[in-house]
Amino acid sequence: MITRAGAGPLRRLVVLRHAKSARPEGVPDRLRPLADRGRRDAPAAGRALAESDCLPDLAVCSTAVRARQTWELASGQWGTPPPVRYDGRVYAADVPDLLAVVHEVPAEVETLLLVGHNPGLEELVLDLAGDGLGDTLEQVREKFPTSAIAVLAWHGTRWASLAPGTALLTEVMVARGRKEK
Repeated sequence: MITRAGAGPLRRLVVLRHAKSARPEGVPDRLRPLADRGRRDAPAAGRALAESDCLPDLAVCSTAVRARQTWELASGQWGTPPPVRYDGRVYAADVPDLLAVVHEVPAEVETLLLVGHNPGLEELVLDLAGDGLGDTLEQVREKFPTSAIAVLAWHGTRWASLAPGTALLTEVMVARGRKEK
């Protein structure tokens, strides 16, 4: 465990926007499935997380179909996926709602994956990041597209202490799968 004197362990909040969804006529928003591109990109997101050594101890996922499918396809790329909690509050959530969910995470979790939707996820990343490595903040401000991943790091003994401006945005990735010919 990496620690900084008196600051608590290094924790990471990994934010994953769901992969590209389809828009079938007559299907309510919450029930929209992934599009073909989303079914290619979600596994790529799982591979990107593994390659970046960002595998979570716990995942919290929106109950929307497209978010659940993104989680299932991404985590299917790992040997043993971590536990997942499906939480209806993540769907269409704003920053205070998302922070409330994160604040409930048990202290033993060092890396949390949050799978959800924009604009809430993008706003959460920008709100929590007091600073960013390289041009990570600019990347998120410009666009946080489907299958985007943001990694925030901070020191704390409890998730409830994560507050606006207290994290460092260390990495931003956009996972894209290969289109079959």
